[in-house]
Amino acid sequence: MSSDKPLAGKIAAVTGAGNGIGRACAIAYARAGADVAAFDREEDALAETIELLKAEGVRATALHGDMTSIEVVEGTFAKAAQDLGNIDVLCNNIGQTARENYSDFWEAKPETLKFVVDVSLMATLICSRQVVPGMRERKSGKIVSISSDSAFNGDIGTVDYASAKSGVLGFTRALARELGPFKVNVNAVCPGPTNTRAMQRIPKDSYDRARNAIPMQELCEPEDIANAVTFLSSDQARFITGQTLLVNGGRVFH
Repeated sequence: MSSDKPLAGKIAAVTGAGNGIGRACAIAYARAGADVAAFDREEDALAETIELLKAEGVRATALHGDMTSIEVVEGTFAKAAQDLGNIDVLCNNIGQTARENYSDFWEAKPETLKFVVDVSLMATLICSRQVVPGMRERKSGKIVSISSDSAFNGDIGTVDYASAKSGVLGFTRALARELGPFKVNVNAVCPGPTNTRAMQRIPKDSYDRARNAIPMQELCEPEDIANAVTFLSSDQARFITGQTLLVNGGRVFH
């Protein structure tokens, strides 16, 4: 394994790989030498990601479907293993806020709360469940889950999202203890406001307010997150587990 290809010979899986942070992580994995299984519900975006991955000279497979469905998750992960082999690295990236269904908590609809928790927490659990038995048996593996600094900051209007992403941190710590004896590393990365499609769609005053709350006075780029994820997915992070890394330009300290 060369230092410029720290994931050479590994099979990596990335959920929500069609755009933004997920696509950046998938490409970073490929540049680190890994073959990549890319999961997303948006077929066109996923196809674009696959082309970018193949341009890096690695094997890549597209897995399309709703990752909040247990049946879809089981089927797509089985296909990933069939196409590429055993998953060595998992990046749990899928998740989102209520977006256009945003409201203060006191008037939030139960179906919106359930959706946000399902996509931002439950998907992480059920996707990880697909790879943990094999990692445990092989005594090797890396799981990196994308949380959010909203889990620490408690941003107004994100009660459901902050709750779900806090759950990801509890999941990370508990699973790290469980899998430590089997040499499987489990960590989390918490982005701050990031220059993704979702941020680009919010009103300008909200965008400016988010940027101005960051000491470095700019939004995080998806590649900033991907760099942290790739490090935690490599053997350079051999003795790091159960940890939370904030990548947010200093918006929240932990």
